[in-house]
Parts: sequence; C-alpha cells; structure tokens
Amino acid sequence: MYGSKGAGARASVAVVGALLVLAGCSSGGGGDKSDGSGSKVTQQPKNSDPFWVNPAGNAAEQVAAYAKAGKKDDAEQIRKIAEQPTGEWIGPENPEQEARGFTEAAQQADRAAILVLYNIPHRDCGQFSQGGAADGDAYKAWIDGVARGIQDRPATVILEPDAILHLVNQCTPEQFQEERYFLLETAVTKLKALKNTKVYLDAGNAGWGHPDQIFQSLKRAGIDKADGFSVNVSNFYSTKDSIAYGKQLSAKVGGKHFVIDTSRNGNGPYTAGDEDENWCNPPGRALGETPTTRTADPLVDAYLWVKRPGESDGECKGGPKAGDWWAEYALKLAKASK
Repeated sequence: MYGSKGAGARASVAVVGALLVLAGCSSGGGGDKSDGSGSKVTQQPKNSDPFWVNPAGNAAEQVAAYAKAGKKDDAEQIRKIAEQPTGEWIGPENPEQEARGFTEAAQQADRAAILVLYNIPHRDCGQFSQGGAADGDAYKAWIDGVARGIQDRPATVILEPDAILHLVNQCTPEQFQEERYFLLETAVTKLKALKNTKVYLDAGNAGWGHPDQIFQSLKRAGIDKADGFSVNVSNFYSTKDSIAYGKQLSAKVGGKHFVIDTSRNGNGPYTAGDEDENWCNPPGRALGETPTTRTADPLVDAYLWVKRPGESDGECKGGPKAGDWWAEYALKLAKASK
C-alpha cells in the first residue's frame, strides 16, 4: 500500500513560474491573480499559510473553462482547489528552469514555493509512475539543477515520495539500495546548503507498517541533516492517524518535525475495493484540511497539499495517465469536501 503512484510526476507547464514573473502577474503583497474568467485566484493569508498559490495551475484553468461554459457551480467547486497552494512536481528535463520559475514567482508574491522532487532512479518499482533518472550520475546532475534554480529563494522541498518506503519493503531491488541511500543523502546535503530551503524526506504513511520498520532507513538517507519528514503523500489516511504515525516515527529520529499531505484525506482511506489499488483514484474521497502552518500538534510543521487534487494516480478506474489532470475526479473531490 504505497500511495504515491502517479503522484503528479508530470510537472506543471515547465516555465509557468518564470512566465508569471515576466508577465508581472505576481504581486508582492500576495494580491489578486486573474484566472482568465474575470474572477480572481488569490494568495492565502501569509500568517497561517505562507505557501505560494499558482494562479496558472490546472485547477485555475479548469475554473476559467467552467466559468466560460456557464457552469458557475462547477467553477466554484474547483475553486476550492485552485485557491490553495499545491506542490509543484519538478520534471526530469528542465529542473533548473522549473525550480527557478516557481521560486521566483513565489518570492515575488512574498510566499514560499512547495517543490516535490520525484526522480530517483528505478522509481515506483515498475508501477504507474515508473521511471526516474537514468542512473545515479544523472540524478545528481538533476538535483544540482534544482539547487541552482532555487538559489536563496524560499522553498519547501518534499524529497522523493516512496523512495525510502520501497527500500524498506524490498520493492527496490537489492543491487540498487546502497546507491539510493547515497543519492538521498547527497540530495539532502545539497539542498540544505541553500539559505532558505526546507527539506522533508518522505517517510510513507500510516497504513503500510510500523515506524520501527523505517526509522533506520530514514537515518541512513540523511534525516539528521533534513528539516524533517513527510507522511501521507498522495495517500488518504486521516490527519489524526497521520499525526499518530508521525509522532511515533519522530521519537525514533531525534524528535524531527514532519508535514502531512492532507490534499485528499477528507474522508479517510478507501477500504471497499482491491487492497492493491485503494491508493489509485479511489472513489468517494474528499479534499482534506487546507494547507496551513497552524496544525494540531507542535511536531507538525504544516498540512500541505503535496499531491495536486484532481491529478490522476494512474490508469486505473478510468483515469488518465499518472499526473494528468482529471476534471471529473477533481469535481468529485471538491463536492465531497466540507
């Protein structure tokens, strides 16, 4: 039960952040952003939600399309997604350009970008999001590109969903395991050398196993150098269960803080179907708590929408390719939320 298959592996339009800056769309005060429909997509209050809302994301485009088609109610439902900050999944081809674009746009809006790095070699064990960098050298070069793109601008980085979990459950073949630990630690070290970058190593979710099974791997991957770890990325476990899991794990890794992906956990996990695909476009799910740094526990640095709600987990249950926008699913998530 892994949870981040197809977790938005495709990046947004590669240079959207840079284009926003060039077009002057971002305002220093986090002001209004046009979504193309004559209405506005705005930044959230910085004191509770310091993360950047991308005014040109898939959800914002869908709001504009529904509004143009006269589907006012649907547009307002999708606005629940469009007006929240979500993770920007950096693609494999232009890491420096994408990281620079997103962080520049975020900085101009006086916010921090949320970047998700998901390109480790032998990624996802051949499932819907299989792939990743060709080898270790390619991955290090990719991380270098991301770092050059971020520079000193504020960024919160979620590092390699599932990469450690797949080491623990032996999904990643033994011959690649030592290299993976080395690459993760190298990435943490590189990114933490940046002035204003926070790094959270992914640490699975509340449904797969016990913290005893993963804490040593987190240590080998460099958790001591990171700001903390992430849980529930692209999964559906409740915030309450995720906090309990994270606190148990934190106690084993020196009291490290963590962040929780609450993007789609409003109704908790789906348990009525095939256990192997409960994570893949499950029906009846809902948006969870909106992103904020005001959380229910001092060890939880933030609730984040790491997985972008409305993007497919993979070609299951009628969905498009992993990471592709799926308006029908997005609408169901929004309508089911409070």
